[in-house]
Amino acid sequence: MKRKVGKRKKQLQQKYFFRKLLLTEGILIIAAVIILGGVFLVKRIRENVNTVSMVEEASGLDMDDSNSLAAVKAAMARPAEFSPKCVDSTSPSLYIETTDIEVDGQILANTSDYTSTDTHSFDAGISYTDVDGIVTFRGNNFRDTAAYGNTQIKNGKIQDLWTAKTGSITYGDATWSGSGWTGQPLMEKWSQEVKKSMNMYDWAKEKDDLVEVIYACMDGYVYFLDLETGEATRDPLYLGFTFKGAGALDPRGYPIMYVGAGYDSNEGTARVFVVNLLDCSVMYTFGNNDEFSLRGNLSYFDSSALVDAATDTLIYPGENGILYLIKLNTSYDPEAGTLSINPDHIVKWRYYGTRTSVGSYWLGMEDSAAIYDGYLFIADNGGNLMCLDLNTLQLVWVQDILDDSNSTPVLSVEDGHLYLYVSTSFRLGWRSSTTAEVPVWKIDAETGEIIWQTSYDCSSEDSVSGGVQSTIAVGKEELSDNIYVTVARTSGQAQGVLACIDKNTGKVNWEHESAYAWSSPVCVYNPDSSGKVLYCNSTGHIYLLDGKTGDVLDCHQISEGVIEASPAVYQSYMVVGTRDCKIWGMELQ
Repeated sequence: MKRKVGKRKKQLQQKYFFRKLLLTEGILIIAAVIILGGVFLVKRIRENVNTVSMVEEASGLDMDDSNSLAAVKAAMARPAEFSPKCVDSTSPSLYIETTDIEVDGQILANTSDYTSTDTHSFDAGISYTDVDGIVTFRGNNFRDTAAYGNTQIKNGKIQDLWTAKTGSITYGDATWSGSGWTGQPLMEKWSQEVKKSMNMYDWAKEKDDLVEVIYACMDGYVYFLDLETGEATRDPLYLGFTFKGAGALDPRGYPIMYVGAGYDSNEGTARVFVVNLLDCSVMYTFGNNDEFSLRGNLSYFDSSALVDAATDTLIYPGENGILYLIKLNTSYDPEAGTLSINPDHIVKWRYYGTRTSVGSYWLGMEDSAAIYDGYLFIADNGGNLMCLDLNTLQLVWVQDILDDSNSTPVLSVEDGHLYLYVSTSFRLGWRSSTTAEVPVWKIDAETGEIIWQTSYDCSSEDSVSGGVQSTIAVGKEELSDNIYVTVARTSGQAQGVLACIDKNTGKVNWEHESAYAWSSPVCVYNPDSSGKVLYCNSTGHIYLLDGKTGDVLDCHQISEGVIEASPAVYQSYMVVGTRDCKIWGMELQ
């Protein structure tokens, strides 16, 4: 295995009013808290484990149950300024040949004529939802967490709690079994008001602390399980299509699931389903056989949606090369137990790359979008990392990321500036017939410029790509100096690493070698801010590591086969599915 660490570009000079304060551990914090009439105004606080306690000490207020805590955390997570623009090397015209916009079935003659009827603007990821649980792939619009709440890890062990059986589905010569990539479960602790109108079993409705695991699997079913016991909370929902991606729940706490099929089936061409979780009825479908697509009848949807709650807009990228923005017109009355949507303003955006062809550098988006303010960040099958203005549907910048890219971009605010972490894969034959360089990048989210890259030489097979299929985990709390990434096929076809990389320099702090992994790592934290990292690999093992040192705390095998899916964690409970048709519930002890 060869690894190359690229030169790190000089960080942008920050123009802040507040000076940097040096803490005892050498962590820089830019902070100011102004107390005026009992209200906090936070201009800039870098994410740090001591920040909240500093605010409490300075103010004399108890932040535990205060709305002020949410305001402080949100301010900490925002960049000081954000004005995206391209530079010469990230000009969209270098990589994207054409774009088109369709509004309610009509293709615009000039894309410059489009302006959104609603203003789309997302806050920091921490503000995406107030829901108690995990509502989308990697948690929110920053895509920076798959864990909810704190763990209570004392012994550093993974303990089996339960299993639930799944199945398989065959279409043509393809059989899809269990849970695949990305395959992350969703979790929600529904309010009693919502549960009373759901088609849950009576015992589930009556269980006050029920957290429902909602898992769309490759056998065509969506499963509903009690997080603690694995017992079914209601009948599984059969939709008849292979679901590879995580799907998403509505961030407003509305009982709605958005889930896209990853392959065609005997039921027809793949599509997106909008499901009413009160009675598990399908309220709406879209995306199948879309005439606006430049990929013909291919209509797979592995991406996990985001919802702009303020404008009631569903934002859904597709492997068909279309980004959908759909005004839902949601009507939900929790007291009456009624729910409906009435989509009436459907906007579609498509593109064509300068190196796009039938045989390589395809159109389409398999990863999930990250969004901040009015800007969407997404990688595609054609090696393009794109920043798109959601309110004009004009590309702001595009960065070349070399290859078929399935790694979801992750946003991170550091020293008041917004950065993005992403990687790519190695599609055999596109760049090489043997091995190819697979960089892990830190990118300036304002301009698309590369800050640093750390590269691995990876191999591939026709059906199983090497490189990074996972999504990077950005460390927080005591792990806030690091990112964590699984890289596949680094030393031959079967091997891989989990790499801990310094955010500032791109230097590899440590690596854990094992069988290769497509599954995304998850960082979890105890109340004292100590951090652990867990990840699953292709031989059915789950590793629990010390996030600072890389020391192995536990190695736990749950399958003789592959774990492609990515786990989700709720407090100390972890759930993940396997290709050999099981969903596993475990406790981190």
